[in-house]
Amino acid sequence: MSKYIDGFVMIVPKDKEDDYKKMAEEGREVWIRHGALQYFECRGADLETQEIGGDKARTFLEMSGAKANENVWFSFVIYKSKKQRDEITAKVNAEMGEKYADYKDFVMPFDPNRMAQGGFQVEVEG
Repeated sequence: MSKYIDGFVMIVPKDKEDDYKKMAEEGREVWIRHGALQYFECRGADLETQEIGGDKARTFLEMSGAKANENVWFSFVIYKSKKQRDEITAKVNAEMGEKYADYKDFVMPFDPNRMAQGGFQVEVEG
C-alpha cells in the first residue's frame, strides 16, 4: 500500500522549545484521533555539515537561516493516501480553528512565515 507524508521544517527559538513541544503533543493527539497513521516531531540534534561522497552537503541550519538561538525541527505525518491526508487535514483544521478562535492572544512558538511544508508521495519504503 502506498503512503503519503506531509513534511514540515520549522525554526523554533530555543527558549520556546518547551512551548512548541506542548503544542506538538496536542497536535499529535488531534491528527491521530482523526486517522493519521503516525505523527513525528523531531528536534535538530546533529545539524553539522556531513560529508557525502567527498562533497559537503548543506545543513538544515544553512538552508533555514536558523540563528544561534534557534533550532530546526523536522516534523512529518504519515497517511494511507493523499485522499486520506486531505480528509484528515480538513477535520484537523476545523477543530483547531474552532478551538483557537477564542485565543485572541495566542502566539505561535515559532514564526509560521519561516516554516516550509510539502506533501510527499512515498515511492520507496522499507
